[in-house]
Amino acid sequence: MTVTAGDLDHAVQLSIATLLRASSADWDGKAGSLEWTCWETVEHLADDLFQYAVLLAPRTPPLTGDVPFLWEARRPGGPHNAVRADRSAGPAGLLQVLEACGALLVAMVATRPPSVRAHHGFGISDPEGFAAMGIVETLAHTHDLADGLGLAWTPPAGLCARVLTRLFPNAPTDTDPWPTLLWATGRGDLPGHDGLTKWRWYGEPRP
Repeated sequence: MTVTAGDLDHAVQLSIATLLRASSADWDGKAGSLEWTCWETVEHLADDLFQYAVLLAPRTPPLTGDVPFLWEARRPGGPHNAVRADRSAGPAGLLQVLEACGALLVAMVATRPPSVRAHHGFGISDPEGFAAMGIVETLAHTHDLADGLGLAWTPPAGLCARVLTRLFPNAPTDTDPWPTLLWATGRGDLPGHDGLTKWRWYGEPRP
């Protein structure tokens, strides 16, 4: 059930292939239940992947805080990002930014030793953990975007199961992985389980 750089690349490519089908849609509409627009949500996702990559990048990664890029919002309630896409490049350019940031994290996960540790607010983690976090961000936010853009989106069950095992040790294991991941990230109901008003993952390396 190890999560790999290849899993992360697969998730990012699946997301981009899905979002490319909405190139002419209203990217300034809301992304599902989020308060962000679809454009802002893709920028946020790209920024997440970029942030995880730069946390792993230094020879001595930070253990108590982020690498000090400037993260800031462009409007009240908007995402705090260091990464922005040029609006004049349109949706295709936006998705190229997402792919580039995803590739940075894929490269860091593939090349950093498993012994590397870096800061995250949900626990100091290792390259596998950051790969899993990047996948969860990608799958969950593509769900938000698909809702806002009117697209179908169901990622592979095996991919969902691997990140559930790595990051959500208390999640049920006798339910379908994709609905379970949506439930674990506060995005859906799961029969037989109370809905979550607060959620988190556990990125610490497994023994």
